[in-house]
Amino acid sequence: MAGDLFAGISVRDYPKALEWYERLLGEPPSFSPNDTESVWGVNEHAWVYVEHRPAHAGHALVTIFVDDIEARVTAIAGRGIEPVERETYENGVQKATYRDPEGNEIGFGGQTT
Repeated sequence: MAGDLFAGISVRDYPKALEWYERLLGEPPSFSPNDTESVWGVNEHAWVYVEHRPAHAGHALVTIFVDDIEARVTAIAGRGIEPVERETYENGVQKATYRDPEGNEIGFGGQTT
């Protein structure tokens, strides 16, 4: 199956969420299609977007696989955000889980080298 993926994260406090996600992802949004939504490209065919949808806030579960999990976690820590959980699975995959101020879970995973 080919195509693009858009993973949505609903928030109550949109301005606060923008600041937090810019720190987590290390850059401003790739684009903002309107006043209540911002989009980050996380690879060539995958996007994460934050949208002001108060009734749905706090329930997202998103995991992004990266080439170098340790470098990613270190970079995020340098921007003042620490994971709430670190896991290593039996197959050697590591995952670092972050929670935004509204409870949405954003994970970064990667194969250990």
